[in-house]
Amino acid sequence: MTLEGNILTPEGWFKGELTLRQGRIAGISGTPVDPKDNDAPRIIPGFIDLHVHGGGGADLMEGGDALAVLARTHARFGTTSLLGTSMTASREALLKAFRDAGSVMATPPDRAADILGIHLEGPFISPDMLGAQPPYARPGTLEAFDELDALAPIRVITMAPEIEGHMALIEALAARGVRVQLGHTAATHDQCVEALQLGARGFTHLYNAMGGLHHRAPGVVGAALAHADYAELIGDLVHVEPGAVLAARRAIPHLYVVTDATAAAGMPDGEYRLGEHRVFKHGDSVRLADGGLAGSALTMDVALRNLTGLGLTLSEASQRLSLWPAQYLGLNDRGMLAPGCRADIVTLSSTLDVEQVWVAGCPVIE
Repeated sequence: MTLEGNILTPEGWFKGELTLRQGRIAGISGTPVDPKDNDAPRIIPGFIDLHVHGGGGADLMEGGDALAVLARTHARFGTTSLLGTSMTASREALLKAFRDAGSVMATPPDRAADILGIHLEGPFISPDMLGAQPPYARPGTLEAFDELDALAPIRVITMAPEIEGHMALIEALAARGVRVQLGHTAATHDQCVEALQLGARGFTHLYNAMGGLHHRAPGVVGAALAHADYAELIGDLVHVEPGAVLAARRAIPHLYVVTDATAAAGMPDGEYRLGEHRVFKHGDSVRLADGGLAGSALTMDVALRNLTGLGLTLSEASQRLSLWPAQYLGLNDRGMLAPGCRADIVTLSSTLDVEQVWVAGCPVIE
């Protein structure tokens, strides 16, 4: 199969042809171009979302085929790889959700994003920084991690480093290659720096559910801006105002975007589930009954347009939705369009609306 248009490669934009063969990119040919000069499709890498709780009315914590539903839903909006993300919950609820998620991963759904594993967002977080997480925060242990990881692979974990025993756990998990992120935390700047020195790699939904920045108490945000190489940020422009997005972009070299999407993503306004919570979608936001933000209804195509609306070029916005999350997980075969890479591809119109999506060369939208 051959696609024609403006192709975003690691060397820049080329107008020409991209050839797919057996789920991989077989070749790219063309001449350098500025895509602003024509209306041909924009062909970019598929989006990689490392923090997604739900979509299409399904929430990961429901179990059953919820992970398949959310993977199919987000694929329609250009997400070609994702991490299903859990909520803080009781041991029994987590075991059920992980067991069912593992079953879905064992037989991957068709016309769906590639499920890379799980982002364990809690329960190893601060009870004082729950945000929209249910009140099941508790100290973590390697045994508790292993029990869940045996059911569905945990690629990313959110932790509060100030909790007793967590520094040692961060070091142990990092040694295994797990990406440890600091989030839902009231840690000090120095505690965050210590966690980074022990192997923590990122920050979960930067600015949200963490201590803010003060010039004499820089806290978690200050530690991220001063020391982080990677951090995730919710790209809906509701959780984080544009000025704060641009500040983080300037400070953190590989700042990347996630949706933190709930079951409300891809759905009309109404009431949905988020773990044990009932949440309410109205317009661009999802909130608890008390009005507090509770995840999002964001899809990655909207996040892309939000970034370009802030002045980022399409190529930079693509990096922050594809290349940087791939590199954060150590995935060298996706997040970019180059010969030998997986054929995870999105084509956009000149107005950046999704027109076609391929996951490993298989069409989701064609």
